[in-house]
Amino acid sequence: MSGVRIDVLTIFPGWFEGPLTTSLLGRAIADDVLDVRVHDLRDWTTDRHRSVDDAPYGGGAGMVMRADVWIDACEAVWNDLDAEVTRGRTVRGEVPGEPLTAGGDRPRTILLTPRGRPLTQELASELAAEDRLVLLCGRYEGIDERVHELVATDEVSIGDYVLFGGEVAAAAVIEAVTRLVPGVVGNQASPEDESFTSGLLEYPQYTRPPTVRGIGVPEVLTSGDHGAVDRWRHARALDLTTERRPDLLDRLEEHDRG
Repeated sequence: MSGVRIDVLTIFPGWFEGPLTTSLLGRAIADDVLDVRVHDLRDWTTDRHRSVDDAPYGGGAGMVMRADVWIDACEAVWNDLDAEVTRGRTVRGEVPGEPLTAGGDRPRTILLTPRGRPLTQELASELAAEDRLVLLCGRYEGIDERVHELVATDEVSIGDYVLFGGEVAAAAVIEAVTRLVPGVVGNQASPEDESFTSGLLEYPQYTRPPTVRGIGVPEVLTSGDHGAVDRWRHARALDLTTERRPDLLDRLEEHDRG
Protein backbone atom coordinates (compact mmCIF):
# COMPACT_ATOMS: atom_id res chain seq x y z
CA MET A 1 0.00 0.00 0.00
CA SER A 2 1.38 3.40 -0.96
CA GLY A 3 2.30 5.79 1.80
CA VAL A 4 0.96 8.92 0.10
CA ARG A 5 -1.91 9.23 -2.36
CA ILE A 6 -2.41 12.20 -4.67
CA ASP A 7 -5.47 12.58 -6.90
CA VAL A 8 -5.42 15.10 -9.75
CA LEU A 9 -8.55 16.43 -11.47
CA THR A 10 -8.00 18.00 -14.90
CA ILE A 11 -9.54 18.24 -18.36
CA PHE A 12 -6.15 17.24 -19.82
CA PRO A 13 -5.18 13.96 -18.10
CA GLY A 14 -2.71 13.17 -20.87
CA TRP A 15 -0.62 16.17 -19.83
CA PHE A 16 0.64 14.19 -16.81
CA GLU A 17 1.81 11.11 -18.70
CA GLY A 18 5.35 12.46 -19.06
CA PRO A 19 5.93 14.02 -15.63
CA LEU A 20 4.55 11.03 -13.73
CA THR A 21 6.76 8.48 -15.50
CA THR A 22 10.05 10.40 -15.33
CA SER A 23 13.05 10.16 -13.01
CA LEU A 24 12.63 9.75 -9.24
CA LEU A 25 8.91 10.52 -9.33
CA GLY A 26 8.21 7.77 -11.86
CA ARG A 27 10.35 5.34 -9.89
CA ALA A 28 8.54 6.17 -6.61
CA ILE A 29 5.18 5.51 -8.29
CA ALA A 30 6.43 2.24 -9.80
CA ASP A 31 7.73 1.14 -6.38
CA ASP A 32 4.40 2.02 -4.68
CA VAL A 33 6.01 4.66 -2.50
CA LEU A 34 3.49 7.05 -4.09
CA ASP A 35 0.00 6.52 -5.46
CA VAL A 36 -0.85 9.23 -8.02
CA ARG A 37 -4.21 9.01 -9.81
CA VAL A 38 -5.22 11.39 -12.61
CA HIS A 39 -8.93 11.86 -13.31
CA ASP A 40 -10.60 13.41 -16.35
CA LEU A 41 -13.05 16.08 -15.14
CA ARG A 42 -15.12 15.60 -18.29
CA ASP A 43 -16.12 12.13 -17.07
CA TRP A 44 -18.58 13.91 -14.77
CA THR A 45 -20.27 16.02 -17.44
CA THR A 46 -23.85 15.22 -18.44
CA ASP A 47 -24.25 16.66 -21.96
CA ARG A 48 -23.12 15.23 -25.27
CA HIS A 49 -20.51 17.96 -25.70
CA ARG A 50 -18.94 17.11 -22.31
CA SER A 51 -19.05 20.79 -21.34
CA VAL A 52 -17.21 21.90 -18.21
CA ASP A 53 -17.65 25.66 -18.67
CA ASP A 54 -20.20 28.34 -19.47
CA ALA A 55 -20.46 32.12 -19.93
CA PRO A 56 -19.99 34.18 -16.76
CA TYR A 57 -22.97 35.73 -15.02
CA GLY A 58 -22.75 39.51 -15.29
CA GLY A 59 -20.91 39.33 -18.60
CA GLY A 60 -17.22 39.60 -19.32
CA ALA A 61 -14.52 37.91 -21.35
CA GLY A 62 -13.81 34.20 -21.32
CA MET A 63 -15.61 31.21 -19.88
CA VAL A 64 -16.01 30.03 -16.30
CA MET A 65 -15.73 26.40 -15.16
CA ARG A 66 -18.99 25.04 -13.76
CA ALA A 67 -19.40 24.29 -10.06
CA ASP A 68 -21.78 21.35 -10.52
CA VAL A 69 -19.27 19.34 -12.55
CA TRP A 70 -16.45 20.04 -10.10
CA ILE A 71 -18.57 19.13 -7.07
CA ASP A 72 -19.79 15.85 -8.59
CA ALA A 73 -16.25 14.92 -9.58
CA CYS A 74 -14.70 15.76 -6.23
CA GLU A 75 -17.37 13.94 -4.24
CA ALA A 76 -16.75 10.84 -6.33
CA VAL A 77 -12.96 11.04 -6.05
CA TRP A 78 -13.09 11.69 -2.30
CA ASN A 79 -15.19 8.55 -1.86
CA ASP A 80 -13.50 6.39 -4.55
CA LEU A 81 -16.75 6.12 -6.51
CA ASP A 82 -16.99 5.53 -10.23
CA ALA A 83 -17.95 8.40 -12.53
CA GLU A 84 -20.62 6.23 -14.20
CA VAL A 85 -22.43 5.95 -10.86
CA THR A 86 -22.03 9.50 -9.61
CA ARG A 87 -22.30 11.60 -12.78
CA GLY A 88 -24.91 14.31 -12.30
CA ARG A 89 -25.80 13.17 -8.77
CA THR A 90 -24.77 14.22 -5.28
CA VAL A 91 -23.12 11.53 -3.19
CA ARG A 92 -25.10 12.68 -0.19
CA GLY A 93 -27.71 15.33 0.48
CA GLU A 94 -26.01 18.67 1.11
CA VAL A 95 -26.22 19.85 4.69
CA PRO A 96 -24.99 23.44 5.22
CA GLY A 97 -21.76 23.55 7.16
CA GLU A 98 -21.00 19.84 6.78
CA PRO A 99 -18.46 18.19 4.46
CA LEU A 100 -19.80 17.05 1.10
CA THR A 101 -17.97 13.71 1.29
CA ALA A 102 -19.92 10.74 2.62
CA GLY A 103 -16.81 9.15 4.08
CA GLY A 104 -16.18 11.88 6.65
CA ASP A 105 -13.91 14.89 6.40
CA ARG A 106 -12.64 15.98 3.03
CA PRO A 107 -9.06 15.06 2.21
CA ARG A 108 -6.80 18.08 1.77
CA THR A 109 -8.20 19.45 -1.51
CA ILE A 110 -6.04 22.08 -3.19
CA LEU A 111 -7.26 24.45 -5.88
CA LEU A 112 -4.37 25.83 -7.93
CA THR A 113 -5.08 29.54 -8.39
CA PRO A 114 -3.07 32.79 -8.65
CA ARG A 115 -4.93 34.13 -5.63
CA GLY A 116 -3.82 31.25 -3.42
CA ARG A 117 -1.21 30.88 -0.69
CA PRO A 118 2.30 30.92 -2.19
CA LEU A 119 3.94 27.52 -2.55
CA THR A 120 6.98 27.56 -0.28
CA GLN A 121 9.21 24.87 1.16
CA GLU A 122 7.36 25.32 4.44
CA LEU A 123 4.01 24.63 2.76
CA ALA A 124 5.48 21.67 0.86
CA SER A 125 6.61 20.18 4.17
CA GLU A 126 3.16 20.75 5.64
CA LEU A 127 1.46 19.01 2.71
CA ALA A 128 3.98 16.15 2.73
CA ALA A 129 2.70 15.19 6.18
CA GLU A 130 -0.76 14.43 4.73
CA ASP A 131 -1.77 10.88 3.81
CA ARG A 132 -3.80 12.14 0.86
CA LEU A 133 -4.00 15.22 -1.34
CA VAL A 134 -6.45 16.15 -4.11
CA LEU A 135 -5.26 18.73 -6.67
CA LEU A 136 -7.72 20.70 -8.81
CA CYS A 137 -6.47 22.08 -12.13
CA GLY A 138 -8.58 24.95 -13.43
CA ARG A 139 -8.71 26.34 -16.96
CA TYR A 140 -10.30 29.20 -18.92
CA GLU A 141 -11.19 32.48 -17.22
CA GLY A 142 -11.61 30.87 -13.82
CA ILE A 143 -13.71 28.55 -11.67
CA ASP A 144 -17.15 29.24 -10.22
CA GLU A 145 -16.71 30.71 -6.73
CA ARG A 146 -18.82 27.94 -5.23
CA VAL A 147 -16.00 25.48 -5.94
CA HIS A 148 -13.74 27.67 -3.81
CA GLU A 149 -16.35 27.68 -1.05
CA LEU A 150 -17.69 24.10 -1.12
CA VAL A 151 -14.84 21.98 -2.44
CA ALA A 152 -11.36 23.41 -1.82
CA THR A 153 -9.78 23.22 1.62
CA ASP A 154 -6.75 25.18 0.35
CA GLU A 155 -5.85 27.54 -2.48
CA VAL A 156 -2.22 27.51 -3.65
CA SER A 157 -0.26 29.64 -6.12
CA ILE A 158 3.17 28.92 -7.59
CA GLY A 159 3.88 32.56 -8.46
CA ASP A 160 2.63 35.97 -9.43
CA TYR A 161 1.86 35.18 -13.06
CA VAL A 162 -0.94 33.55 -15.04
CA LEU A 163 -0.68 30.21 -16.85
CA PHE A 164 -3.01 28.53 -19.35
CA GLY A 165 -4.20 26.22 -16.59
CA GLY A 166 -3.40 24.53 -13.31
CA GLU A 167 -1.53 21.51 -14.66
CA VAL A 168 1.93 23.08 -14.47
CA ALA A 169 1.18 24.30 -10.94
CA ALA A 170 -0.08 20.85 -9.91
CA ALA A 171 3.09 19.25 -11.24
CA ALA A 172 5.15 21.72 -9.21
CA VAL A 173 3.18 20.86 -6.06
CA ILE A 174 3.57 17.12 -6.71
CA GLU A 175 7.35 17.41 -7.10
CA ALA A 176 7.85 19.78 -4.16
CA VAL A 177 5.74 17.62 -1.86
CA THR A 178 6.65 14.07 -2.88
CA ARG A 179 10.43 14.57 -2.81
CA LEU A 180 10.00 15.15 0.93
CA VAL A 181 8.28 11.78 1.35
CA PRO A 182 10.66 9.15 2.80
CA GLY A 183 11.78 6.73 0.10
CA VAL A 184 11.43 9.12 -2.85
CA VAL A 185 14.90 10.71 -2.66
CA GLY A 186 17.65 8.17 -2.05
CA ASN A 187 19.73 10.32 0.31
CA GLN A 188 17.32 11.89 2.79
CA ALA A 189 20.00 14.46 3.68
CA SER A 190 19.59 15.96 0.19
CA PRO A 191 16.16 17.61 0.67
CA GLU A 192 17.21 18.78 4.12
CA ASP A 193 20.22 20.60 2.70
CA GLU A 194 18.69 22.55 -0.18
CA SER A 195 17.55 26.06 -0.96
CA PHE A 196 14.77 27.40 1.31
CA THR A 197 14.88 24.45 3.75
CA SER A 198 17.20 26.40 6.06
CA GLY A 199 15.70 29.72 5.02
CA LEU A 200 18.68 30.52 2.79
CA LEU A 201 19.48 29.87 -0.87
CA GLU A 202 21.67 26.83 -1.39
CA TYR A 203 25.48 27.23 -1.42
CA PRO A 204 27.49 26.67 -4.67
CA GLN A 205 28.23 23.07 -5.64
CA TYR A 206 31.27 21.63 -7.49
CA THR A 207 32.29 18.25 -8.89
CA ARG A 208 34.95 16.79 -11.24
CA PRO A 209 36.91 17.78 -13.21
CA PRO A 210 38.84 20.02 -10.80
CA THR A 211 39.44 22.71 -13.46
CA VAL A 212 36.98 23.82 -16.16
CA ARG A 213 38.02 26.53 -18.66
CA GLY A 214 40.61 27.79 -16.20
CA ILE A 215 38.24 27.98 -13.24
CA GLY A 216 39.14 25.76 -10.30
CA VAL A 217 37.38 24.48 -7.21
CA PRO A 218 37.63 26.43 -3.93
CA GLU A 219 40.48 24.89 -1.93
CA VAL A 220 38.41 24.48 1.20
CA LEU A 221 36.21 21.88 -0.55
CA THR A 222 39.22 19.61 -1.13
CA SER A 223 40.83 20.22 2.27
CA GLY A 224 39.13 17.36 4.08
CA ASP A 225 38.24 19.75 6.93
CA HIS A 226 34.50 19.17 7.29
CA GLY A 227 34.07 21.96 9.80
CA ALA A 228 35.71 24.43 7.43
CA VAL A 229 33.56 23.15 4.56
CA ASP A 230 30.38 23.67 6.60
CA ARG A 231 31.43 27.21 7.53
CA TRP A 232 32.29 28.03 3.90
CA ARG A 233 28.98 26.69 2.65
CA HIS A 234 26.99 28.66 5.20
CA ALA A 235 28.89 31.85 4.38
CA ARG A 236 28.35 31.42 0.64
CA ALA A 237 24.64 30.65 1.16
CA LEU A 238 24.32 33.81 3.24
CA ASP A 239 26.14 35.86 0.56
CA LEU A 240 23.89 34.55 -2.23
CA THR A 241 20.75 35.14 -0.22
CA THR A 242 21.82 38.67 0.69
CA GLU A 243 22.54 39.43 -2.97
CA ARG A 244 19.55 37.77 -4.64
CA ARG A 245 16.78 37.23 -2.08
CA PRO A 246 17.17 39.67 0.83
CA ASP A 247 13.47 39.15 1.57
CA LEU A 248 14.34 35.68 2.87
CA LEU A 249 16.66 37.22 5.46
CA ASP A 250 13.82 39.47 6.61
CA ARG A 251 11.64 36.39 7.11
CA LEU A 252 14.38 34.66 9.10
CA GLU A 253 14.70 37.68 11.36
CA GLU A 254 10.92 37.78 11.89
CA HIS A 255 10.90 34.05 12.66
CA ASP A 256 13.74 34.43 15.20
CA ARG A 257 11.94 37.34 16.87
CA GLY A 258 8.72 35.36 17.00
